[in-house]
Amino acid sequence: MSDELDMKMIAKAVEDVNKAWEAEKSARDEIAAEVKKLGAAMPETEAKLAKIAEDLDKAQRVADEAVLAAKRASNVVCNERGDIVDMEKLMAEKTAAFDRQIKSFGITAPNADGEALDGYKTAEQAYWRKGLDVMSDAERKALSVGGDANGGFVVNPDMSGRVVQKVFETSPMRAYASVQVISTDALEGLFDLNEAGFGWVEETGARAETSTPDLGKYRIPVHEMFAKPTATQKLLDDAELDMEAWLAGKVADRFARAENAAFVNGDGVSKPRGFLTYDAGTTLPGQIQQRNSGASGAFPSAAGGGDVLIDALYDLKAPYKANATWAMSRATSKLVRKLKDTTGDYLWTPGIAAGQPATLLGYPVASFEDMPDPAAGSLSVAVADWAQAYQIVDRIGIRTLRDPYSSKPYIEFYSTKRVGGDVVNFEAIKLIKLAA
Repeated sequence: MSDELDMKMIAKAVEDVNKAWEAEKSARDEIAAEVKKLGAAMPETEAKLAKIAEDLDKAQRVADEAVLAAKRASNVVCNERGDIVDMEKLMAEKTAAFDRQIKSFGITAPNADGEALDGYKTAEQAYWRKGLDVMSDAERKALSVGGDANGGFVVNPDMSGRVVQKVFETSPMRAYASVQVISTDALEGLFDLNEAGFGWVEETGARAETSTPDLGKYRIPVHEMFAKPTATQKLLDDAELDMEAWLAGKVADRFARAENAAFVNGDGVSKPRGFLTYDAGTTLPGQIQQRNSGASGAFPSAAGGGDVLIDALYDLKAPYKANATWAMSRATSKLVRKLKDTTGDYLWTPGIAAGQPATLLGYPVASFEDMPDPAAGSLSVAVADWAQAYQIVDRIGIRTLRDPYSSKPYIEFYSTKRVGGDVVNFEAIKLIKLAA
């Protein structure tokens, strides 16, 4: 699909969102009039509203993807020193790790020039299909250009870039949170917990001791995640497809889904800790302020039923509110689209142009499908300055092992990646619980 066609599709999606939104408002007004006049809505009107809502959801999904693309283009990734990391340059450097002399398979790799890289790419395809045992000495030697002497695994220098980039594109949290690349097993930093004390005094007045601000320390370790797609040897022998691309796609999909779930709901044990796992409260650090919606599993149906959204937004201090983004699942968005203020105006507004998100109370809305759908007591809505609130930590490196023995007649491709994540600024995020 061409970029031009993509833009046309996105523009049409935005147009469809706005048309469907106007139709949905009209249908809701029609239902309200029927309830007032007849005591209940007509079935055909409710069916019409359901169809309009479905069309709106489909169009909004396309529009949201365009917003994510724009967010990815402007997202900043830093290393542990706080320096901005050029992801494309980083991956190019990893791919061009030919400057080193690498020992692999008991031989010394040659200096990897362009010709050696071409030989490696050819040998790498043979590796996916045949494995090391039946490769020729020439293929083994060519493959050693991309060898990893430390772990003994075969590492495709292109695969690390492809998989990390695909995960970066797929994970919604990565488009909003702060991301740092580290070279150790954890990222450490300090919480600035409070202010220094002070006092007013006359020229000759006594100066009492004032309070000293406290500092706390946080540590975000990286955890290992893995994927293990399989293929039969017959498929590998006969396939004309690009096995590297196939494997990268399988691994990226597995990693992205695992990451997304952990950043939201992870318990921090062998995985990142999610922002929904902290206790309710205002004690810092370690608690996140929550507000109840006022109705179990829903928002109050009366006018002003969305006032809790206003309260949560303004619970954020001004520096955080200025960069706030709402996060919720699409099922929760359906509830939020129904809400009006006390003057009868809807709180939710669709994006008016490609790359512009839908807004809630004037602030953008992001689709986080790993957040819970509406249910009694569910934490279904969050609002935060995500770059301040949540920190993602990457230990760049994809290792891949071809295993022809464990699951015969299948060949397993075992890939691993290390990633961490946790809340680092508890003031910069607020949650809404759908509870009375």
